[in-house]
Amino acid sequence: MSCVRKRGNSWNAQVRVSGWRSFTKSFNKKSDAITWSSKLEHQLRNTSLPEENIQNLKLSYLMNRYAEEVSSKIKSGITEQCQLRLISKRWIGDCKVVNLTKHHFEQYKEDRLKEVKSGTVKAELTLIQRVFKTTIKEWGYGILVNPVANIELPKSAKPRTRRLVSNELSVLISNAEKQKNKYISTIIQFAVETGMRRSEILKLTWNDVNLDTGIASLYDTKNGDDRRIPLTKTAIQLLSNLTQSSEFVFPISANCLRLAWERCRNKSNIKGLRFHDLRHESVSRFFEMGLSVPEVALISGHKDVRQLFRYIHLKPENLIAKYSSIF
Repeated sequence: MSCVRKRGNSWNAQVRVSGWRSFTKSFNKKSDAITWSSKLEHQLRNTSLPEENIQNLKLSYLMNRYAEEVSSKIKSGITEQCQLRLISKRWIGDCKVVNLTKHHFEQYKEDRLKEVKSGTVKAELTLIQRVFKTTIKEWGYGILVNPVANIELPKSAKPRTRRLVSNELSVLISNAEKQKNKYISTIIQFAVETGMRRSEILKLTWNDVNLDTGIASLYDTKNGDDRRIPLTKTAIQLLSNLTQSSEFVFPISANCLRLAWERCRNKSNIKGLRFHDLRHESVSRFFEMGLSVPEVALISGHKDVRQLFRYIHLKPENLIAKYSSIF
């Protein structure tokens, strides 16, 4: 059954149908409340209940199923799977799906904003939205409403503007050369010289590199396209100094590089610098060299100029030399 009641200045509609959880929603107009409740009641009564009992189904189950069936098939799957597992271990993951409402996720948002930045919370809520969307459209659990659909997402954090300053690069290289893994120092320098993503660097094989022409071919990149990028003289020299002992130019795992980077950064006493910031540094340097937007986009692989501009953080002091050549 459905009913509509006056609550203050709004109209509260409630729908109860056997086998389903109750649904409530507030409206400014009584007519809108009646229309919504009648439509939903009709939908519930004409929708077969799922064969699988969902009364005890927890959100963590949906998160884990999504990780296995959906996230595992995308390029950023490993990162997304980790994110799903972490969310499912929080209190929201232990909640029964049939009881979840918008208010649960408002509370989740509030809790998380006390722990992490707004961009992280926005990413988590967006991911949960996708989980419910897949559950409703494809898995047939009888869930009709996405409780995260109307959540006001936190604003994204400001784009990072971190660049290498002073002698940070030389200090990083010095400490990287002291690492047991001989590739760390070269990878850091190669990242700055090429603007390549960490994943692209680690996937690079010797068959992808032509040291004679100075071209590196990248396949199945983050945006789905292949691209060929010109290497700087320094980048070519870095590769020439390596021993071709493996199919891959840098035969180390992503986790090995992550741990080595953190050790190197900590020993260098450098704060707030991420490995991905080396890509920002590289793109900004290309523009400071005088390369055009299409030329830099060719190297970086950005399809959208607006996204490319987020990576540009020019240093005023580096433009002084250009002033002297003009005036």
